[in-house]
Amino acid sequence: MTARSTKAMGGIAAAAVALGVTQLLAVFVGPQADARTAVGSAVIDLTPGPVKEWAIQTFGMADKLVLAMLVLAVIAVVAAATAAFESKRVPLGSIAILTAGVAGCAAVLSRAGATLLDIVPTVVGAVCGVAVLRLLVSGRFTDAPQPTDDGPDRGRRLSLVTLGFLGAGALTGVGGAVLSRLTSSVSGDRNAFALPAIDVTAPPVPATVQPKGVALPSFVTSNADFYRIDTALSVPQLSRENWQLRIHGMVDREITLRFGDLKRFEVVEKMVTLTCVSNPVGGDLIGNAAWTGYRVRDLLAEAGIHRDADMVLSMSIDGFTAGTPVDALVDQRDALLAVGMNGEPLPTDHGYPARLVVPGLYGYVSATKWVVDLEVTRFDRAEAYWTRLGWSARGPIKTESRIDVPRSGQDVPRGPVTFGGVAWAQNRGVRDVEVRIDRPDGQGDWQRADLGAAYSNDTWRLWSFPWQATESGPHTITVRATDNTGAVQTAEVAAPVPDGATGWHSVDFTVA
Repeated sequence: MTARSTKAMGGIAAAAVALGVTQLLAVFVGPQADARTAVGSAVIDLTPGPVKEWAIQTFGMADKLVLAMLVLAVIAVVAAATAAFESKRVPLGSIAILTAGVAGCAAVLSRAGATLLDIVPTVVGAVCGVAVLRLLVSGRFTDAPQPTDDGPDRGRRLSLVTLGFLGAGALTGVGGAVLSRLTSSVSGDRNAFALPAIDVTAPPVPATVQPKGVALPSFVTSNADFYRIDTALSVPQLSRENWQLRIHGMVDREITLRFGDLKRFEVVEKMVTLTCVSNPVGGDLIGNAAWTGYRVRDLLAEAGIHRDADMVLSMSIDGFTAGTPVDALVDQRDALLAVGMNGEPLPTDHGYPARLVVPGLYGYVSATKWVVDLEVTRFDRAEAYWTRLGWSARGPIKTESRIDVPRSGQDVPRGPVTFGGVAWAQNRGVRDVEVRIDRPDGQGDWQRADLGAAYSNDTWRLWSFPWQATESGPHTITVRATDNTGAVQTAEVAAPVPDGATGWHSVDFTVA
């Protein structure tokens, strides 16, 4: 190993110690002191909208894991590059660690409710990182005289010490992350929560919603399989005792509701399909669930909405905001402050203890998780998180459809087969689905698919299409839906930005 490469490894070890000590000490100070989450959240907030959309399209629900790995990789590269030139006269690596510490402190203090105490773990971690780096490059482990030629190898000794610090840093960081999860987790609070008795139950789901003879997604999406797209790098842990909902702004009277206050409102169960605005044509960022909660219009009525208000800016405990049209919250679609999902308390990563569910709108303007604040305002006075980044202010869900069977590139045997998929047009409902299968000569006509029973206008609809595979070779199946207003799904191709993707979903397959 050259001297510079040895110093570079020392820089990575020092960075690991700095991060590990910071993570471990943050456990004893509180969640707000978690610099890892604070820095990651700051990166998310500062990332341009198109880059965020690219990340979601590329990595889907793994985007946060990829971001965390990328941040660690950047830290390692910078630490190695700067430490390689560390010296007593020009402590470049030490300066880099201290600069990173300052940035971490700034990120921590930028979080809502942070205090100076919350930066102590970051400060101590940075000091420890500098101390380790200075120790490793000081020559202390290589300058000792050797009694014989057979004595211990000085370079190997330094490498072992460096690996020791690297391992200690990694172990401390992992231990801190585990302890933080154990000490801040609200899983016990959630397990102790019994959903309130439902006053208005959702209609039962008939078996006929699910077409037979084809393996389609279940009409009701399980909690474990439900998609998750949000800006929370670390899932907020908010107990029912600490939760409160402030309703203010253009209201007759500001009110603050605690969890116990919700008992005086009627409990509603409603089946609603949610869709992410980042869902590409044919994508799977969509799911259908039975939500239990309280009508938002009942909560807003207690505060009294001003007539000229047209938007409610909802805010999550982590600072995320969404702007929802007032009309969508007070009309008969029954927008909910949801506390349950598929008969269970909300999972923590889906908003426990309370979130918004608004039928007919993409999640970026409606589905605020861990919601703690509702500001009644106007679209010309306030902007929400994604609106500031270029998305449209209002986000009605478009009429779309998807092919689930066959899969792209699948070989289909000759003879009778059944294809199928899902279609949706929340708040309008789907009345028709058509399928076109092009023959090898590129020709084909639209044919009506068989539809599963319609449950409601706020849920997706499953479809199937029996087909006789007689001609061998490549084929393409395309689907389009028609909603209950008579509007046919557009063939015009559009990206998710600024208000949802459009186009017909097609799948290529081969008849063997």
